Amino acid sequence: MNTYTEFALVVFTSFLTLINPFGILPVYLTMTAELSPKARRWTAIRANAVAYLVLLLFAFTGQFLFGFFGISVDSFRVVGGIIFFMLGMDMLQARLSRIRVPKNEVKAYVGDISITPLAIPMITGPGSITNAIVLMEDAHSFGLKAVLVLVMAGVLGLNLLGLLFAAPLSKWLGETGNNVMMRLMGLIVMVIAVEFFFSGLGPLIRRFMAVS
Repeated sequence: MNTYTEFALVVFTSFLTLINPFGILPVYLTMTAELSPKARRWTAIRANAVAYLVLLLFAFTGQFLFGFFGISVDSFRVVGGIIFFMLGMDMLQARLSRIRVPKNEVKAYVGDISITPLAIPMITGPGSITNAIVLMEDAHSFGLKAVLVLVMAGVLGLNLLGLLFAAPLSKWLGETGNNVMMRLMGLIVMVIAVEFFFSGLGPLIRRFMAVS
Protein backbone atom coordinates (compact mmCIF):
# COMPACT_ATOMS: atom_id res chain seq x y z
CA MET A 1 0.00 0.00 0.00
CA ASN A 2 1.60 3.31 -1.10
CA THR A 3 1.74 6.56 0.83
CA TYR A 4 -1.12 8.19 -1.08
CA THR A 5 -3.47 5.27 -0.48
CA GLU A 6 -2.61 5.10 3.21
CA PHE A 7 -3.11 8.85 3.62
CA ALA A 8 -6.40 8.75 1.67
CA LEU A 9 -7.69 5.97 3.96
CA VAL A 10 -6.74 7.97 7.06
CA VAL A 11 -8.46 11.09 5.71
CA PHE A 12 -11.57 9.19 4.61
CA THR A 13 -11.97 7.21 7.83
CA SER A 14 -11.34 10.14 10.16
CA PHE A 15 -13.64 12.59 8.37
CA LEU A 16 -16.39 10.01 7.86
CA THR A 17 -16.49 9.19 11.56
CA LEU A 18 -16.18 12.83 12.68
CA ILE A 19 -18.83 14.16 10.28
CA ASN A 20 -20.92 11.08 11.12
CA PRO A 21 -23.63 11.11 8.40
CA PHE A 22 -25.76 8.63 10.35
CA GLY A 23 -25.69 10.90 13.38
CA ILE A 24 -26.75 13.91 11.29
CA LEU A 25 -29.69 12.12 9.64
CA PRO A 26 -32.13 12.20 12.57
CA VAL A 27 -31.26 15.82 13.36
CA TYR A 28 -31.67 16.84 9.71
CA LEU A 29 -35.00 15.01 9.40
CA THR A 30 -36.30 16.54 12.61
CA MET A 31 -35.31 20.11 11.70
CA THR A 32 -36.65 19.87 8.12
CA ALA A 33 -39.79 17.84 8.90
CA GLU A 34 -42.10 20.76 8.02
CA LEU A 35 -40.27 21.76 4.81
CA SER A 36 -41.15 20.83 1.23
CA PRO A 37 -38.92 18.26 -0.57
CA LYS A 38 -37.39 21.08 -2.66
CA ALA A 39 -36.56 23.20 0.40
CA ARG A 40 -35.15 20.13 2.14
CA ARG A 41 -32.86 19.34 -0.83
CA TRP A 42 -31.64 22.95 -1.00
CA THR A 43 -30.90 22.88 2.73
CA ALA A 44 -28.77 19.73 2.31
CA ILE A 45 -26.84 21.11 -0.69
CA ARG A 46 -26.19 24.49 0.91
CA ALA A 47 -25.12 22.98 4.24
CA ASN A 48 -22.55 20.64 2.66
CA ALA A 49 -21.19 23.36 0.34
CA VAL A 50 -20.67 25.72 3.29
CA ALA A 51 -19.10 22.91 5.33
CA TYR A 52 -16.60 22.13 2.55
CA LEU A 53 -15.59 25.78 2.19
CA VAL A 54 -15.05 26.05 5.95
CA LEU A 55 -12.86 22.92 5.97
CA LEU A 56 -10.80 24.23 3.05
CA LEU A 57 -10.39 27.60 4.76
CA PHE A 58 -9.06 26.11 7.98
CA ALA A 59 -6.97 23.46 6.22
CA PHE A 60 -5.06 26.06 4.19
CA THR A 61 -4.79 28.70 6.93
CA GLY A 62 -3.86 26.25 9.68
CA GLN A 63 -0.10 26.77 9.30
CA PHE A 64 -0.58 30.54 9.44
CA LEU A 65 -2.66 30.17 12.61
CA PHE A 66 0.02 27.96 14.16
CA GLY A 67 2.71 30.54 13.38
CA PHE A 68 0.63 33.57 14.39
CA PHE A 69 -0.41 32.17 17.77
CA GLY A 70 2.78 30.19 18.38
CA ILE A 71 0.91 26.87 18.52
CA SER A 72 2.63 23.56 17.81
CA VAL A 73 0.87 20.79 15.89
CA ASP A 74 1.43 18.47 18.87
CA SER A 75 -0.46 20.85 21.17
CA PHE A 76 -3.25 20.97 18.61
CA ARG A 77 -3.36 17.17 18.53
CA VAL A 78 -3.77 17.03 22.31
CA VAL A 79 -6.59 19.59 22.26
CA GLY A 80 -8.10 17.87 19.23
CA GLY A 81 -8.07 14.57 21.09
CA ILE A 82 -9.98 16.12 23.98
CA ILE A 83 -12.51 17.68 21.57
CA PHE A 84 -12.95 14.39 19.70
CA PHE A 85 -13.55 12.53 22.96
CA MET A 86 -16.23 15.02 24.00
CA LEU A 87 -17.85 14.76 20.56
CA GLY A 88 -17.89 10.98 20.89
CA MET A 89 -19.62 11.28 24.24
CA ASP A 90 -22.20 13.64 22.72
CA MET A 91 -22.94 11.11 19.97
CA LEU A 92 -23.70 8.52 22.65
CA GLN A 93 -26.12 10.87 24.43
CA ALA A 94 -27.78 12.84 21.58
CA ARG A 95 -31.22 14.33 22.28
CA LEU A 96 -33.39 15.84 19.51
CA SER A 97 -36.46 18.11 19.42
CA ARG A 98 -39.01 18.73 16.65
CA ILE A 99 -39.15 22.22 15.10
CA ARG A 100 -42.20 23.67 13.31
CA VAL A 101 -41.69 26.43 10.71
CA PRO A 102 -44.36 28.93 9.57
CA LYS A 103 -44.73 29.01 5.77
CA ASN A 104 -43.77 32.69 5.51
CA GLU A 105 -40.48 31.98 7.32
CA VAL A 106 -39.37 28.89 5.38
CA LYS A 107 -36.86 30.71 3.14
CA ALA A 108 -35.15 32.45 6.05
CA TYR A 109 -35.25 29.26 8.10
CA VAL A 110 -33.59 27.19 5.33
CA GLY A 111 -30.83 29.79 5.03
CA ASP A 112 -30.32 29.87 8.78
CA ILE A 113 -30.22 26.15 9.54
CA SER A 114 -28.17 25.25 6.46
CA ILE A 115 -25.32 27.39 7.85
CA THR A 116 -25.92 26.80 11.53
CA PRO A 117 -26.41 24.33 13.07
CA LEU A 118 -26.15 21.98 10.05
CA ALA A 119 -22.98 23.22 8.28
CA ILE A 120 -21.48 24.56 11.52
CA PRO A 121 -21.08 22.83 13.94
CA MET A 122 -22.86 19.57 12.98
CA ILE A 123 -21.09 18.78 9.69
CA THR A 124 -18.03 20.94 10.23
CA GLY A 125 -17.50 21.02 13.95
CA PRO A 126 -14.40 21.52 16.11
CA GLY A 127 -13.40 17.91 15.50
CA SER A 128 -13.44 17.98 11.70
CA ILE A 129 -11.84 21.45 11.62
CA THR A 130 -9.04 20.24 13.88
CA ASN A 131 -8.69 17.14 11.71
CA ALA A 132 -8.39 19.25 8.54
CA ILE A 133 -5.65 21.43 10.06
CA VAL A 134 -3.63 18.53 11.46
CA LEU A 135 -3.88 16.41 8.30
CA MET A 136 -2.89 19.36 6.10
CA GLU A 137 0.11 19.85 8.37
CA ASP A 138 0.98 16.16 7.87
CA ALA A 139 0.58 16.41 4.06
CA HIS A 140 4.19 17.22 3.13
CA SER A 141 3.75 17.22 -0.65
CA PHE A 142 1.41 18.77 -3.20
CA GLY A 143 0.09 15.30 -4.05
CA LEU A 144 -0.90 14.57 -0.45
CA LYS A 145 -2.55 17.98 -0.13
CA ALA A 146 -4.53 17.23 -3.30
CA VAL A 147 -5.56 13.87 -1.84
CA LEU A 148 -6.78 15.61 1.30
CA VAL A 149 -8.85 18.15 -0.66
CA LEU A 150 -10.38 15.49 -2.93
CA VAL A 151 -11.15 12.99 -0.18
CA MET A 152 -12.78 15.72 1.94
CA ALA A 153 -14.97 16.53 -1.06
CA GLY A 154 -15.78 12.83 -1.44
CA VAL A 155 -16.80 12.45 2.20
CA LEU A 156 -19.03 15.51 2.04
CA GLY A 157 -20.46 14.18 -1.23
CA LEU A 158 -21.41 10.97 0.57
CA ASN A 159 -22.85 13.04 3.40
CA LEU A 160 -24.93 15.01 0.88
CA LEU A 161 -26.26 11.80 -0.67
CA GLY A 162 -27.16 10.58 2.79
CA LEU A 163 -29.15 13.75 3.49
CA LEU A 164 -30.87 13.69 0.09
CA PHE A 165 -32.03 10.13 0.77
CA ALA A 166 -32.45 10.69 4.50
CA ALA A 167 -36.14 9.89 4.76
CA PRO A 168 -36.11 6.41 3.13
CA LEU A 169 -32.72 5.56 4.67
CA SER A 170 -33.85 6.50 8.16
CA LYS A 171 -37.09 4.56 7.69
CA TRP A 172 -35.13 1.51 6.50
CA LEU A 173 -32.73 1.64 9.46
CA GLY A 174 -35.48 2.30 11.95
CA GLU A 175 -35.07 4.00 15.31
CA THR A 176 -32.97 1.15 16.67
CA GLY A 177 -30.69 1.15 13.62
CA ASN A 178 -30.20 4.93 13.81
CA ASN A 179 -29.33 4.71 17.51
CA VAL A 180 -26.88 1.85 16.92
CA MET A 181 -25.11 3.69 14.06
CA MET A 182 -24.87 6.93 16.06
CA ARG A 183 -23.37 5.15 19.06
CA LEU A 184 -20.98 3.13 16.87
CA MET A 185 -19.71 6.34 15.23
CA GLY A 186 -19.34 7.85 18.69
CA LEU A 187 -17.13 4.97 19.82
CA ILE A 188 -14.95 5.27 16.71
CA VAL A 189 -14.53 9.01 17.30
CA MET A 190 -13.47 8.31 20.89
CA VAL A 191 -10.83 5.83 19.66
CA ILE A 192 -9.52 8.49 17.25
CA ALA A 193 -9.48 10.91 20.19
CA VAL A 194 -7.17 8.64 22.19
CA GLU A 195 -4.80 8.25 19.21
CA PHE A 196 -4.69 12.01 18.60
CA PHE A 197 -4.18 12.81 22.28
CA PHE A 198 -1.24 10.47 22.86
CA SER A 199 0.38 11.15 19.47
CA GLY A 200 0.60 14.80 20.54
CA LEU A 201 1.30 14.23 24.23
CA GLY A 202 4.39 12.05 23.65
CA PRO A 203 6.40 14.70 21.73
CA LEU A 204 5.31 17.41 24.19
CA ILE A 205 6.55 15.38 27.17
CA ARG A 206 9.87 14.65 25.43
CA ARG A 207 10.27 18.34 24.60
CA PHE A 208 9.50 19.30 28.21
CA MET A 209 11.99 16.73 29.55
CA ALA A 210 14.68 17.99 27.16
CA VAL A 211 14.17 21.59 28.32
CA SER A 212 14.16 20.56 31.99
